[in-house]
Amino acid sequence: MYAIQAEQLARTFKPDIHAVAGIDLAIEPGKVFGFLGQNGSGKTTTVRMLTTLLRPTGGWARVAGFDVTSNGGAVRQRIGVALQEAGLDEVQTGRELLTLHAQLFGMGRRQARERAEELLAIVDLTEAADRRVAGYSGGMQRRLDLAAALVHHPEILFLDEPTTGLDPISREAIWRYVADLNRQGVTVFLTTQYLEEADRLAGEVAIMDAGTIVAQGSPEELKASIGTDVVTVRPAGHDGVALKAAETLRRLEGSPEVRVVGDSVVVYIPEGARAIAPIVLLLTESGIEITDITLARPTLDDVFLRKTGHHIEATPTGAHA
Repeated sequence: MYAIQAEQLARTFKPDIHAVAGIDLAIEPGKVFGFLGQNGSGKTTTVRMLTTLLRPTGGWARVAGFDVTSNGGAVRQRIGVALQEAGLDEVQTGRELLTLHAQLFGMGRRQARERAEELLAIVDLTEAADRRVAGYSGGMQRRLDLAAALVHHPEILFLDEPTTGLDPISREAIWRYVADLNRQGVTVFLTTQYLEEADRLAGEVAIMDAGTIVAQGSPEELKASIGTDVVTVRPAGHDGVALKAAETLRRLEGSPEVRVVGDSVVVYIPEGARAIAPIVLLLTESGIEITDITLARPTLDDVFLRKTGHHIEATPTGAHA
């Protein structure tokens, strides 16, 4: 049985907005699945359907073996959810909030207090446990929200942009907790705009763009699928010089794929080290001065660019996704 399964899952908003346009998922238990895309790509809408917060308008989905539409209660008992914005009562202390969450899931008062203490230690908030949540930093609130999502020992954890807007230290702490949970057997469905996050944590990644999945596989498989090196050239000047450079570089032997990204030109070409000299020569002969040129192996950003035509750009929390 898959932990998460969907076929032609779709959600349309009036009048004619296809937020999710029919996607298929088959996620094995105990995996970290990375859902990668910009805000507006359909990631959060997908999560809301899988967590029973939003009814699909097409297709079907099962989470932990239960249909999200006809058996939502059973799904909710088996999942933990931490959405983009932490839904925390800022009047309560961290300890009070976790104890209350545990009691809402049917634990007795003593068991709830013990579970709260355990989770406070896990997310390194014991010293702040008796402070009101309003006084917590953004990173502390995210960690508390994660603890609240774990209070009932869920089989599957949904994390929607868990580190957006956090400083590097807080982000590293969240990554560490997620990896630890996964080693304990928890399936994690992680939506993110951060390529490093997906590359580091996820065993499988799906790239979402304009409501559809445009690529899926392990990070290594996706990077290997490009099959070339990546040469990035930044020509000097403005007013269309990048477009001129791109047209020039398309004349290289083998007619490589060339894309203009901002003020740079990206060339996908085999044996990139050997291609540097011909690239420089061809641009120089065309009267185009080079400010910078780099050679790299493909990254998930290159995969994203190739599949969608644009780089992924993290945008502020709260945008429609």
